[in-house]
Amino acid sequence: MTASGVILSLIALLGVLLLLRCGRRVRQRRILAASRSGMGGSLCLALAAVATALLLNLHTYTRLTHEQAVAQIRFAAIGAQQYRAMLTTADDRLRIIDLNGDEWQLDARVLKWRAWANLLGLDARYRLERLSGRYRNVADETDRPRSVIALHDNDRGLDALAVVQRLPDWAAFVDAQYGSATFLPMADGATYAITLSQSGLVARPSNDAARAAIRRW
Repeated sequence: MTASGVILSLIALLGVLLLLRCGRRVRQRRILAASRSGMGGSLCLALAAVATALLLNLHTYTRLTHEQAVAQIRFAAIGAQQYRAMLTTADDRLRIIDLNGDEWQLDARVLKWRAWANLLGLDARYRLERLSGRYRNVADETDRPRSVIALHDNDRGLDALAVVQRLPDWAAFVDAQYGSATFLPMADGATYAITLSQSGLVARPSNDAARAAIRRW
């Protein structure tokens, strides 16, 4: 339990003890003393209730702005508009993929819980779908060779998204299921960190090569 939780528990306990004292003094017909104890106990319980509500609200904001690490991706140039991508996912699995183009794009399927479910500790769930190369020029995108690599293995483990779809009882917890994608420029030596927030994938540069690539983008 956090320090704030301990303090609130002690305040609430004091309120209960004061109310119990109030009851004893009423039975003793000490009305004035009972009134003081009753008012003090009620005040303590009201203070604990208001403070708890505020802390829960702040905790909700914390859960909604929480970001979980999804992957890190590094690039090495191997030719003109060709890069070798080294994708390390949150489970420490490394994939080495050759991509064509000027930019990379990571796609994921996201399961988002309702705000009150976030409060209970449920964070957005995701499944990486594919990594692909993109060309900055639309004509190149049409004419040049494309590269798209699937990242999802349908046969590995339990598909949480499919379970939610098949169990209607989970519907009360689910806010939305949607696709999310993030893309940034590829560059020799560039490294990016990818996280998932409650609103989707977020990619950020992790080194000078990546930041320079974004400035030139």
